[in-house]
Amino acid sequence: MVQNLFFLGLKDHAVFFREMTDLILYEMPKAGYSSILNDFVESNFFVIDGDSLLVTCLCVKSFKCGQNLHFFYLVECYLVDLMSNGGQFSIVFFKDAECAYFDFPEFLSLRTALILHLQHNTNIDVQTEFSGCLSQDWKLFLEQHYPYFLIVSEEGLSDLQTYLFNFLIIHSWGMKVNVVLSSGHESDTLRLYAHIMESTERNQTFLKKNETMIQSAYKSVIQHLEERRVSALAPYFERLKWNDMMEEACRTLFLLQHLWPEGSDIRRVLCVTSCSLSLRTYHRILVRHNHLSLQEVEDFCRLHCLCVAFQLRLPLSQRACSRVITSSWNRASDSFLKMNKWCEHFILGNLNILGSWNLDLNHVSDLHDEQLLKNIAFHYEFESTQEPHLNLGDSIRRDYEHLWNFVSQLVKEFDVGKSFPVRTRTQHFLTQKESVIQEISLEKLPSVGFIPMTSAVIDEFVGDMVKDLPILKSDDPVVPSLFPQKTSDELLHWHVQRLLSDDYDRIKCHIDEQSREPHVLNFLKKSQAYQQFYGKSLESVSTKVISIQTTQQKEDSSGASGEKLQNIKPQKVTKKKKKKSIPKEDQNKEQQNDDLVFSIEEEMKNNLHSGIRKLEDYLMSCKSNSVKFGVEMLGLSACFEAWKEHCCRKGKISKDLSIAIQMMKRIHSLLERYPEILEAEHHQYIAKCLNYLGFNDLANSLDPTLVIEDDKERNKGNKYSIGMGPARFQLQYMGHYLIPDERKDPDPRVQDFIPDTWQRDLLGVVDKNESAVIVAPTSSGKTCASCYCMEKVLRESHDGVLVYVAPTKAVVSQVAASVQNRFTKRLPAGRTLCGAFTRDYHHNALNSQVLITVPECFEILLLAPHRQKWVKRIRYVIFDEVHYLGREVGVKFWELLLVIIRCPFLIVSATIDNADLLAKWLHSVKQYWKWADKSMQEKFISEKQADKCLNFLQDHSYKNQSYEVRLVLCGERYNDLEKHICSVEHGDVRFDHFHPCAALTTDIIEKYGFPPDLTLTPQESIQLYDTMVQVWETWPRAQELCPEEFVLFKNKVVIKKLDVRKYEENLKAELKNWILNGKVKQVKRVLEKLSPDSSSSSEDTGNMFPLLVERLRQMDKLPAILFLFKNGDVEKRAGSMCAFLEKTEAKSHRHTECHQYILDINEELKKVERIVKEEKKIIKKNRKRAGKLEGMLTDRPQYVNFLKKLNTVKISEGCTYADVSALHSEITEENGLTLNTVLKRVQLTRKGEELTTLAQRGIGYHHSAMYFKEKELVEILFAKGLIRVVTATETFALGIHMPCKSVVFAQDSVYLDALNYRQMSGRAGRRGQDLLGDVYFFDIPLPKIKRLIASSVPELRGRFPLSITLVLRLMLLASKKDDPEDAKAKVLSVLKHSLLSFKRPRAMETLKLYFLFSLQLLIKEDYLNTKGNPKKFAGLVSYLHGHEPSNLVFVNFLKRGLFHNLCKPAFKGTQQFSQDVMEKLVLVLANLFGRKYIPAKFQNACLSFSQSKVILADLPEDFKAALHEYNLAVMKDFVSFLLTASKSVNMKKEYQLPLSRIKFTGKKCEDSQLVSHLMSCKEGRVAISPFVCLSGNTDIDLLQPETVNQVILRTVGVSGTQAPLLWPWKFDHQGRRMPLNAYALNFYKHNCLTRLDQTNGMRMGQLLRCLKDFAFNIQAISDSLSELCENEHDNVVLAFKQLSQTFYEKLEEI
Repeated sequence: MVQNLFFLGLKDHAVFFREMTDLILYEMPKAGYSSILNDFVESNFFVIDGDSLLVTCLCVKSFKCGQNLHFFYLVECYLVDLMSNGGQFSIVFFKDAECAYFDFPEFLSLRTALILHLQHNTNIDVQTEFSGCLSQDWKLFLEQHYPYFLIVSEEGLSDLQTYLFNFLIIHSWGMKVNVVLSSGHESDTLRLYAHIMESTERNQTFLKKNETMIQSAYKSVIQHLEERRVSALAPYFERLKWNDMMEEACRTLFLLQHLWPEGSDIRRVLCVTSCSLSLRTYHRILVRHNHLSLQEVEDFCRLHCLCVAFQLRLPLSQRACSRVITSSWNRASDSFLKMNKWCEHFILGNLNILGSWNLDLNHVSDLHDEQLLKNIAFHYEFESTQEPHLNLGDSIRRDYEHLWNFVSQLVKEFDVGKSFPVRTRTQHFLTQKESVIQEISLEKLPSVGFIPMTSAVIDEFVGDMVKDLPILKSDDPVVPSLFPQKTSDELLHWHVQRLLSDDYDRIKCHIDEQSREPHVLNFLKKSQAYQQFYGKSLESVSTKVISIQTTQQKEDSSGASGEKLQNIKPQKVTKKKKKKSIPKEDQNKEQQNDDLVFSIEEEMKNNLHSGIRKLEDYLMSCKSNSVKFGVEMLGLSACFEAWKEHCCRKGKISKDLSIAIQMMKRIHSLLERYPEILEAEHHQYIAKCLNYLGFNDLANSLDPTLVIEDDKERNKGNKYSIGMGPARFQLQYMGHYLIPDERKDPDPRVQDFIPDTWQRDLLGVVDKNESAVIVAPTSSGKTCASCYCMEKVLRESHDGVLVYVAPTKAVVSQVAASVQNRFTKRLPAGRTLCGAFTRDYHHNALNSQVLITVPECFEILLLAPHRQKWVKRIRYVIFDEVHYLGREVGVKFWELLLVIIRCPFLIVSATIDNADLLAKWLHSVKQYWKWADKSMQEKFISEKQADKCLNFLQDHSYKNQSYEVRLVLCGERYNDLEKHICSVEHGDVRFDHFHPCAALTTDIIEKYGFPPDLTLTPQESIQLYDTMVQVWETWPRAQELCPEEFVLFKNKVVIKKLDVRKYEENLKAELKNWILNGKVKQVKRVLEKLSPDSSSSSEDTGNMFPLLVERLRQMDKLPAILFLFKNGDVEKRAGSMCAFLEKTEAKSHRHTECHQYILDINEELKKVERIVKEEKKIIKKNRKRAGKLEGMLTDRPQYVNFLKKLNTVKISEGCTYADVSALHSEITEENGLTLNTVLKRVQLTRKGEELTTLAQRGIGYHHSAMYFKEKELVEILFAKGLIRVVTATETFALGIHMPCKSVVFAQDSVYLDALNYRQMSGRAGRRGQDLLGDVYFFDIPLPKIKRLIASSVPELRGRFPLSITLVLRLMLLASKKDDPEDAKAKVLSVLKHSLLSFKRPRAMETLKLYFLFSLQLLIKEDYLNTKGNPKKFAGLVSYLHGHEPSNLVFVNFLKRGLFHNLCKPAFKGTQQFSQDVMEKLVLVLANLFGRKYIPAKFQNACLSFSQSKVILADLPEDFKAALHEYNLAVMKDFVSFLLTASKSVNMKKEYQLPLSRIKFTGKKCEDSQLVSHLMSCKEGRVAISPFVCLSGNTDIDLLQPETVNQVILRTVGVSGTQAPLLWPWKFDHQGRRMPLNAYALNFYKHNCLTRLDQTNGMRMGQLLRCLKDFAFNIQAISDSLSELCENEHDNVVLAFKQLSQTFYEKLEEI
């Protein structure tokens, strides 16, 4: 009856189970397949579900059940892939999850062994105390740690286990934890890619709405599984219950412990105890249905003991050669094996009771080897009777007898017999088959042989290696068979070897730059004017006129001298006139200054703080030190009087220290900036001020003669003293006012400011034509070196080029505008100052002196053979944000660019940890270029090619070339950052200061110390000291580190930032010493006290978002950037702020008196309307001016409309976030120029009207999906102060110069890692404007905040640098005829200097072999000849280089004539193709260029819409067959490469587990004939891991796409991803097919983005980007085919042209 109730419980929840499953399946197409671990790994703490890990590895295609060692190898490989990418994680095994294995007893013991192995043999944190995923303790764990994501399997071994995984997924989403699916992972040298299913509002709501139902359904599943335990035990143990067996296992262990008090290896212990427990139990319950007799069970146990003896003695190198027995256990044997597995589980589950018994768990990963057991059983059943007796060997025999002896001692109920003979009964345990031993056919493996090749590049790079490889002779009959069949007849008349135009030629240019037509020149003039306007809006710097530097020679007296004299005379006259007018002008200026100073003085008397603000503004503009000194003294005097007055007020409870702060600011400024002007009387006055503040010692140090008799009387009542020491006061209240350690001596190379020492070093680097790696925090002034470098190149000549490589195209437009604004230069016709080149457009790219581009486009120019003449003009390259060398975005290009350029470079980054390694690597590259240049010069000289030598020197400017690479470091930001946590409490927003040390733990401090960029403000240093004193009252160094006693502070009037930084370092060092000296508890208490209240609120934080911004405005913390990570939320939050202001305004009185600036708007509006009327009259009278005036009139409406809106709504200061003074200045002084310009540009864009409305309120938003004109509007208005609140995605932080006062992290995301955190938070604090930057965390969990702050900066690591297409492109460059030596040097630089192989000779050897493999493949595919020269279609493959291997497959299809077969016109004589042909063509191209994978589990979904709308159909049959043939040929070549590369592998590392490093090596057992017989399969196991050989895998499995990455040798240095294979589908770890998303085909069919968003699960922004890329690829192919084929009526050319046109039309419609 109870059992029926349980079943009813499951049935009652069946509908909910389906609903829960459908929700998860519905989210799968939306899962982003991207890198889950980035550079800042400490911030990426995550959790792995242990059972998901177990199931994922069990289902690996190459794994055979029963091979424990292979299983643990798979587990460790999985974890190593995570850890090698820096993953920090915990593994959790829920207690309830054990119930899911009761039907799989063989996995129960494996699960327990896995837990033991991870706990005892690795450093991984393993959690086993949680009962289930719905328990309160698990919920608390998530709240306390807030993992970056949770790795979970989407499918279990049974439906019930799948439900358990579903519960875990749903609960994680509800807790705002993202989910990563455990299957489908793919890793390379830098990244680990997986499917990320983010926690969304919908998923979180599902948990809240169904919380009760989820609890009920979960309990029903667990109850049902518990019941299954009873039924699962019954067939093997009958009436014996779970507790009975646990007690029996416990008793067995105690008996063995008594026999082996010294302890033993876990394999021996488990073998003896499980065999004895199984025998005793079997003896007790021996009944009819047991098919094996007791004696037969004894035989089986003997085989088990013998198998363990083999495991103990044989090294892995021998076991990997084991024969593969294909027979399975018969039914009776299998039943006993399961019973034995139950016994093993009971034994392993009781190991914890043994206390201090010395149990060696090192080899808990090798408890069972079923293949070895079958081998031994097969021998004794079928071979021992037919062949002579084979001895065991002494060591194996001893171990076997030892094991069986103790089994006998533990089984006291009956006699189990002696150890020999091993078999006493003839009953077979294995089923009999015709072919029992698996045969390995090596015929399928490719023969290792290389086609002979030779060229200058090949010989120099791999010549030393080729001589040791098996090279085929040119007349070898095998060679012709290696090449493909002839090209399709339709292609015979194609010019397949024609050099194609590159992306530069095809990317649109706004206008013909060489045209001299008036309208073109007018457009160019307007474009340049706008760029200068854009640049001026972003930064207020004056334009510098550049002129060429020339060497002045002596001129004859008759020429230039006479001219010079003529020019002097009028100059003298002018000077005389000026002399007469100077006194009058000086008098006027002096009078104006006096008036201004007087007004400031009066303002300070009336309102001190307002007056001080005016004083500081005046000091910024004044250039006379003497005048500034006088004003500073006035300020000090005013503050002093105000302080005395303030302290004398009656009834004053607490003092306003802001006045004292202003006093000390003036004192600091006077003493530090004007020491040469200060006289004795000034010192006395300053001393008097200090004395009044209570700083008597400081006063005496300035003026020892100071009489303080009156002061003693005054100090009795403490009337004027601030009540604390001067050092504490300066640190605690004046932290951000403290003067940095700046240089005062100007540098003639820089006029606008006085550079710091590190900046001067940079300028020196540029002067010497050296290269530099620059690592400096955001807002520290890195830009100055770039600008100086640009100016240097511009001054040298008209020909030299500087290339600025920006990380994204958004940065390109900003930098280009900045350059246009900073510099102007008169250039020869056809040359321009600045150009830009991105994948969307290019403008003056090759005829400019400063080119701004992105890495991808710069690579195109550098590798294009016909662009090398332009490349030689490059004088300097600046790489911005170079840390993307190790990131997903730039990893393909940065490294190649750095090694191929031969000119000097500047590398700029704010976040690199191993900058020293980077500099050393680049220095080695430069030394290569030094050698290469010298060799080329000597060759030209030796060959008497003087003209080439001269051209060589002129082209490359090597006269002043330097090959040095400097490392320039800047230690800290110009201004400090303070962090704050925002929380919602009682309907309001609360702000709590976050001390950076609160982000640390004692473990982090002990192991890694303090992160280098974790700096404290002076206030935070004081807070740290006070907390340390509070926690350890008897702290010996408390007095020494007291601020008033600290050696650098004592009796110091002016404490500088450098002094405070040293104080901070002392405190940090002392805190670490506490840990080292055993004061860990005290340190923990310090960190706890520094931590803010982590209480969270259940209130809707989304609705409180506008209130947060309002509070920032009230605290004067605007302008602010608020970062979110979803485009939709960025726009939504901006709209909510606007609605909040509108609502606020509606509540206020509409008829209150308007501000003055609104009256100004009225005047401006009337003025504009009057001008419009007059212009309309002129149009009627004078038609000649009509065109020009009509153009002006069309520009005005948007501006007029904006003014009308401002006037109509009467926006008051409290109802807009714009800077009112900036708005007033814009409208009254600049006549609305900025507004008029930017609003006009967006009036017809999609978001233009919305952005205009938001701009009225001082609000904007910014994300990657916006049109560039819309983004520029926000950037310009933000820089001008007309917008002061911007919601933005992470793209706004990537290199874009948009500093602000505050940064708010307003949304959590998987993309909020510590690199993005640093990039974004670096925007806070504007140098020259803000003394302090503020960073706020809103709705970000506290554990995540701590990890973001505590993480270290990233280390740059090299990726695998080569690909087939890159090798082809390099060979194309090397074949350049006009300058082969230059081309060869560049190609060899790329091949020899990868970061991956730097100081790693083994990696270099692998790269050389891969280079040879690439050449072989390119020769066989007919793209290269044996001399390395390009052949048919090499240009087309190279042009599509960004899509390997799709480019190779596409050209393969083309050469086979498949596209000609497909592209048949609808009717004869027509050039139009049917919809069916177009859809099939899109299907083929989507399979090649539109590949976006969906998790395999999605194929089980039963959704409301057809799966065909989501899953892309297979290729047509003829294409599929051709693809299979291509893949097979490539795979054979790749396997041949692996077979060759494996010969140089260090096999010692392959015989140890990759994570725990447990070795399975040892001396081979050579005295055993049986071992030699059983371990005789050595062939076919060369290039695969010996661990996977245990499951019967061979080298042939390298040919299988689903297993190649699982079986390959780990130390070979490559994976299956390096093979240019394009399988029709992808396989996950379990061998399941991962389908492709049909988004491209669906869009072409239905032309609807909304439906795609719903059915295909892609977000709108992502979908648009993918569709644009797909359309771009179609256009690129169409253009390439048109260039290759002269026949305009070729069907393939026409079909692609029609498809490209149609696809772009469909895109334009949306």
